[in-house]
Amino acid sequence: MLGDRAAADDLVQDTLERAWNRFAQWRAGSDLRAWLFGIMHNLRVDQLRCGSLPTHSLDDDACEVPTRATQNDRLEVMDIESALRQLPDDQREVLLLVGLEEMTYAEIAAALGIPIGTVMSRLSRGRERLRQIMEGRQSGANLRVVR
Repeated sequence: MLGDRAAADDLVQDTLERAWNRFAQWRAGSDLRAWLFGIMHNLRVDQLRCGSLPTHSLDDDACEVPTRATQNDRLEVMDIESALRQLPDDQREVLLLVGLEEMTYAEIAAALGIPIGTVMSRLSRGRERLRQIMEGRQSGANLRVVR
């Protein structure tokens, strides 16, 4: 979601730190994973609101995307990465939580604090927009943002 491995590591660390400090607020029997993703989501929103100083990792090896040795595979990964960056944040976030984190709609709704119908709507719109971008029918700049 962040596009930068170091920033993602920092976000995870901040999430775990906040969860540890506020562990008393977690309700026993509830979904711990959804609670943690909710904390992570709120931290990310706070980061976007406040902004931060741009930083660059000194370790170039840590920023490489793992790929197989063929040139075509690397180009495909770059195409998908580029297409994902063209999606609105809310659609990209739901797409990645479903596709990469394998979260259920209910878990995502709880983590993001939105109705399940909104999760399904964002996922559907995100998938269609991603499909259009990947097929080259429309660029991200030409797509109308519908909320």
